[in-house]
Amino acid sequence: MKLSVTDKFLWDVYKFLDKAGDVFEFVTRQPTMHNYLPGIKNPIFEKYRKDKNKESFSKLIYYLKRKNYIKIKNLEGKNAIILTKEGLGKALKTSFIAEGKKKRKDGKWTMLIFDVPEKYRKSRNLLRSILYNLGYKIFQQSVWVTPYDVSEKTEKLLQMHNLDEFVKIFLIEEI
Repeated sequence: MKLSVTDKFLWDVYKFLDKAGDVFEFVTRQPTMHNYLPGIKNPIFEKYRKDKNKESFSKLIYYLKRKNYIKIKNLEGKNAIILTKEGLGKALKTSFIAEGKKKRKDGKWTMLIFDVPEKYRKSRNLLRSILYNLGYKIFQQSVWVTPYDVSEKTEKLLQMHNLDEFVKIFLIEEI
C-alpha cells in the first residue's frame, strides 16, 4: 500500500523520535531545548526538502500545522517542530499500515474491555477510533479483540490519552 506524503513524513518523524528515546515522554513533557526537532539541520526535513521543492515542503508543513499534527514553537531563539498527540496517533496508524498487520506468533488474541463514563464521551469515541486504527474488531459493545501484535502500541496510546484507568487488557488463548 502506498503511503501519502503526510503519512510518510509523520512516520519518519515518529521513527526518528523512537530512536532518540521514549516517544510518549517526548510528546507529553514540557518543551525544552532537549526535546525538539530542529527544523533546519534535521535529516528528516532535509530528505523531504530534497524530494520536494521549497514551496511544496512549505505547503506540507502548513497542512500538518492546520491538521494539528505538529506545532511550531520558538524555543530559545530557534524554531522547533513538535509532534502533537494527534500527529503521534496518525504516525502510529501509519506505522500499522507501513509495517503490515503482523499476527501474534503464539496464535493468541488480545481482548480489551473498557467502561468509560458518559461524562467522558469524547474520550470514549477517541478510544474506539484508536482501537479501530490498530486493527481491533468489535466483539461486543465495549469488548474489542485483535489477533495482531499491537499490545505495546495500545498501551502507549492509552497512557498518552489517560484512558488506561477505564480499560482492562487480556491475552486470550481461545475465543
